Parts: sequence; C-alpha cells; structure tokens
Amino acid sequence: MIARRLGATLALLLVCARAGAQSPRADPSRQWEITDNSFLVEEAFNQERGVVQNIFTFTRGRAAQWDASFTQEWPAPGMTHQLSYTLAFERDGVLTGAVNTFLNYRYQVRDGEGGRTAIAPRVSVIVPSWKEDAGFATRNAGVQVNLPVSKQFGDFYVHANAGYTWVSDELRATNLGASGIWRVTPMFNLMLETVVGVDEYVTVSPGFRRGWNFGEKQLVIGLAAPITRAEGRSAAALLTYLSYELPFR
Repeated sequence: MIARRLGATLALLLVCARAGAQSPRADPSRQWEITDNSFLVEEAFNQERGVVQNIFTFTRGRAAQWDASFTQEWPAPGMTHQLSYTLAFERDGVLTGAVNTFLNYRYQVRDGEGGRTAIAPRVSVIVPSWKEDAGFATRNAGVQVNLPVSKQFGDFYVHANAGYTWVSDELRATNLGASGIWRVTPMFNLMLETVVGVDEYVTVSPGFRRGWNFGEKQLVIGLAAPITRAEGRSAAALLTYLSYELPFR
C-alpha cells in the first residue's frame, strides 16, 4: 500500500520535474504558442536562454485528500542544459506533510528543429522529507530517471515517457506515460494524458490548458480530471495548474 501511494505521488511529480519549452520549430507559420505545460507527462523541451518558469499544481481527491507542488525551471545557461527543483506537500485526509524534494537536471539531445522528434532525458535526485513524521515521503534519498520524447503532427503533439524511480529498498517503480495535445486555437489546447505505474496503477486524465502572452511573459492555466485505477478500485480527482514564465537578466 505504501509503495503504491509513493509510486503514484512520484508519477504525478513527473510533470513538475519536467523541462520547460518555448515554441517548437516544426512550422514557423503555424507556431505552437503553448508547448511546455503538460500536467502528468513530460514534454521534451528545455527552457530557452533568459527565461525562467514557475509552475504550481494542486490536485484534490475525495475525503480531503490533496497534493500540491511548486517547480521552478532555469536554463543553464541555455536550452541545452536545464536545472530545476520541485517542492511538494500532501494531505491524506488526516495528516498533512512535506513530500520529497526533487533536484532535476535535463539535457536537450534533440530540440525538434525542422519537425524532428525532440528528446530530453532527465535525472533527478530525491531528497527525503525534512519532516520526520511525514508519512507521505520516503525516508531515504533516491534517484529518478525519465526519458521524454515529443513529436508534432500539424495541430497535434504526441508525447511519450519511460522512467524509473529507485529509493534504496523502500521503493523501486517503473513509470510509463503518453499524451496527445490538440491545438484548438493557438492559445487553447485540449489534452488527454495517461500515466502507468507498472503493476501498480493506471491514471487517465482529460483536460485543457489556456494561455496568454503579455510581452515577454506568459501565463498558462489548466484544469484536468485524472481518474486512477489501483487495487481494483477507481478514484477521481480534480487537478488545477498554473504556470508563469518571465525573462531574467
């Protein structure tokens, strides 16, 4: 039971630990305005030079259960390398506590230039919760790796992930993910994401995202309804998302 809960939590954190992206290069005349704002599945693009991204997510389940996280992503110093961190908290209906902190590095192998497949593997160090009685976090440090790939097909973007989490003997989990994004308008996308914790759970999440550009800044909000099937039972939740990108000097 503990392993399942931890695996689900770590899988949901994939979206927070992912790299950010700016506009893909497949078709300059039909540029995607929103490309770095999936919720559960990583998109394979790093942050551009001079742009920092702040991401907030909040997922509410039944019986006062919720997860919240904050991620900040920085180019280091350009798009090839990216550093980020994720801070997370959770409530299981009775107790509230800090979940593990993720320290993330991403390398842009291919950026999708000219319509090619984008690839950006990530490695994360998992730092144990500072709160000793936090029943939601692992007690030991660990490592998570993830391989995201992304490909544009006109008004559709397809993303796929394969990852593994290792925390001593406490947790060993394989996670897979896939999503499809439909560009209804340049700043409004419909989304369908699926995350699988092998032998543990399956989460299917329909949703949408809407963005606004304010000069060099971008605000994106999103809403999704993830449904998770685990141990023969299904549970629905509501996920809210907010991203704010801004330039720095």
